[in-house]
Amino acid sequence: MAEVFYLVGPTACGKSEIAAGVAQVLDAEIVGADAFQLYAGLDLLTAKPDETTLRRVSHHLIGTVPLAESMDAERFRQLALETIEGIHSRGSRALVAGGSGLYVKALTHGLSPLPRADAELRERLEQCSEGELFVRLGQFDPALASVIDRKNKRRLVRAVEICLLSGQPASAQRSRQTPENESRGVFLFREREELYERINVRVESMFADGVVDEVRAAGEIGPTAEQTLGLRQIRDLIDRRISEAECIAAIQQATRRYAKRQLTWFSRQTSFEALNLSRTGSPEAIEWIARKARLSFAPER
Repeated sequence: MAEVFYLVGPTACGKSEIAAGVAQVLDAEIVGADAFQLYAGLDLLTAKPDETTLRRVSHHLIGTVPLAESMDAERFRQLALETIEGIHSRGSRALVAGGSGLYVKALTHGLSPLPRADAELRERLEQCSEGELFVRLGQFDPALASVIDRKNKRRLVRAVEICLLSGQPASAQRSRQTPENESRGVFLFREREELYERINVRVESMFADGVVDEVRAAGEIGPTAEQTLGLRQIRDLIDRRISEAECIAAIQQATRRYAKRQLTWFSRQTSFEALNLSRTGSPEAIEWIARKARLSFAPER
């Protein structure tokens, strides 16, 4: 993985533009590491890079998986490794860019062996509410319960499932992941007030561009894509349970909370060098990151 460099950070911080600029300078190809941009469809809701950005350099693992299919970190890891191998076979370099912390960690650390899903147990757990699952997880694994997103039913189900199948806390098993390898990268961030304002503006732009019609026309959506930020709120709007103003405000708040979790994750889970985009313009950031990436790549033979 010597010819791989990582560019991570919270949603709306400007990763897509910076990544495309760095990839152009380095003649590299971008591998997306976003759990929802991976899906084909919901382009506005998942804030995929626009067509202009996508045409600047080669992008992979963006808009490639049907919405009805389930995804997890292990499947992403396999897809990403195959993609990176293909990039290297063409004599190019890979720039992994995204904000899904667990997907990034699957590449930098690998994944610990966890019990496979049990269909019968999974079906029973799916019948439980998020609150019931959270209470059960608190009994089995207090450490994980203290940090998990208690509204993310898919993760709650899997965490409780791991505890029940293994007889051990899920957090203890995940801690057996391999130590971080020699992965190199940059953690992009912005001052909190500026980041939140960017999030607010982006959500408003989504609505102006037609995100409600996009969701209305989406078709079948699987259990993983169902977790897409803002999907539930827009469905409430379509069903007239909330107003458009309430929907926008709810998505802005949920996205700000998500960004806060991302900031915490990347500051704790990676050793990547941080770059504050509130104090650095895009051209300077691209130049600085490209210089760091060149130093990390193996010498050309």
